[in-house]
Amino acid sequence: MIWTPLHAKIHRTNRDRHLFARNQKLLVAVSGGQDSLCLIKLLLDLQPKWGWDVGIAHCDHRWREDSQANAHHVENLAQTWHTPFYLQTANEPINSEASARNWRYQALTKIAQVNNYQYIVTGHTASDRAETLLYNLMRGTGADGLQALTWQRSLTENIILVRPLLEVTRNQTQQFCQEFNLPIWEDSTNQDLQYARNRIRRELLPYLKQNFNPQVEKNLAQTAELLQAEVEYLEQTAHQCRLEASAKTDHGDLQLNRRILKKVPLALQRRVMRQVLQEILPNTPNFEQIEKLTALITAPNRSQTDPFPGEWTAIVQDDWINIIPTCV
Repeated sequence: MIWTPLHAKIHRTNRDRHLFARNQKLLVAVSGGQDSLCLIKLLLDLQPKWGWDVGIAHCDHRWREDSQANAHHVENLAQTWHTPFYLQTANEPINSEASARNWRYQALTKIAQVNNYQYIVTGHTASDRAETLLYNLMRGTGADGLQALTWQRSLTENIILVRPLLEVTRNQTQQFCQEFNLPIWEDSTNQDLQYARNRIRRELLPYLKQNFNPQVEKNLAQTAELLQAEVEYLEQTAHQCRLEASAKTDHGDLQLNRRILKKVPLALQRRVMRQVLQEILPNTPNFEQIEKLTALITAPNRSQTDPFPGEWTAIVQDDWINIIPTCV
C-alpha cells in the first residue's frame, strides 16, 4: 500500500478525535463521487491497522436517468475491493435537496440496523463545511447553524454518524483520486445551478476566493470548528440551567422559575427556551417563537403568549412561567 500524507492525516484524526474504536463495523456511504471514493479508499487502506469491518452503501434517489448505472458502478467497485455492498433505491424519484438528504439518512440507518453496523461514515469535507456555513448564514441562523457539519452525531441509540474528512478540502480529495486512478462518477446534478448549494460552490465561493480571500474555504471551515466547541458548551450549560429552573404544576404542566432564569445571560435564556420548545412543538422552533417565550422572563404578571403550534400557551404567574395546553 502507498502511504500518503492524507493516509497519515486521517489515521491521526481518527486517533486524536476518537472517531472509531478498533474492530468496529463501519458502513461507508459511497455515491461514486470524488469525496466518497477518497473516503472509502482511505478507510480500506487503514483497515488492517484498525481491524475495521467495512461495508459500502449506495443510495439511489432516482432523480437522474443514469442513477441505476451509477449504482452499478459503485457495486462493481465494492466487488473489486471484496467489500460488502448494500443498495437502497427510492420508491419514487426524489427531487429536492432536503427530501433527498432526509431519505438518504433514513435509508443508511436502516441498512446499518439490519446489518449491525455501529457507524455510518460520510465523505463530507472542509469544503462542504464552508458551503453549509454560508448556506445557513444566508437563510438566517444562530451559532448552531453556523457550526455547520459536526464530526459526529447520534442517529439512533446505537448508530453514530461520523465525518472523518472535515479537515480535508475538495481539491485534496480530487488529487487523491487522481493519484490512485479512482474511477470518479460525475454527477450531472452537481452542475445544475438551480440548486442553491451548487451556486455557492460554483459561483459564490470562487468569487470570494478571487476578490476577498484565497483561503476563505479553509477559514470558514475553521470558524465552524470553533463554533462547534462553543455550541457544545452553551448547550450543556443551558441544559443544566433548564433542569434547575424547571418544575411541574399540580396538574403536571411544565413551569419555569423566572427568578433563576433572570440571573443568567440572554444567550442562555434563549437556549433554555429553545430546548423547552423543542420538546413540545411539532417542528423546530423559530427565532420568533423563542423570543416570544424568552420575553416572559421579565414580563409583567399574567402576561401570556398567543398559542404555539400544537396548542400550547405560556402564562406568567408570579415567579413562574406556566406552559399549559390551550383551552379549546
